[in-house]
Amino acid sequence: EIIIDEQGVIEKFGVAPESIPDYLALVGDSADGYPGIQGWGAKSTATVLAKFKHIESIPKDPSKLGLGLGRATTLVENLQQNFKNALLFRELSTLRTDVPLKEKLDDLKWRGAYPRLKKVCHELGDERIPERVPLWR
Repeated sequence: EIIIDEQGVIEKFGVAPESIPDYLALVGDSADGYPGIQGWGAKSTATVLAKFKHIESIPKDPSKLGLGLGRATTLVENLQQNFKNALLFRELSTLRTDVPLKEKLDDLKWRGAYPRLKKVCHELGDERIPERVPLWR
């Protein structure tokens, strides 16, 4: 089990946890299926968001980004042309905690390998998988 604290997030992404949705919006997230904003790679995004925290705070003046002027100009132009998409991507990357669920947390608890999982694994020829699936504690 790996737990990443605030310092771990900063070390891994170069931004504070509060900026992660903005970071993912700009660089994209293939796991969730949105492309990000063209030109905004991990390094440039981390540099800019470490200073400005959120998409709306990124200045339109490229000289204030702390990057080379040519690179910064391209990033600012791409962001301005795709600003609505950037905000949408940020919304998509934000975990929602206000969604009503009829189930309680305990109802969602993984209780181990069900017979169906064991059967599928047997059919696939690997009966070790159910024992290797960790229980959610």
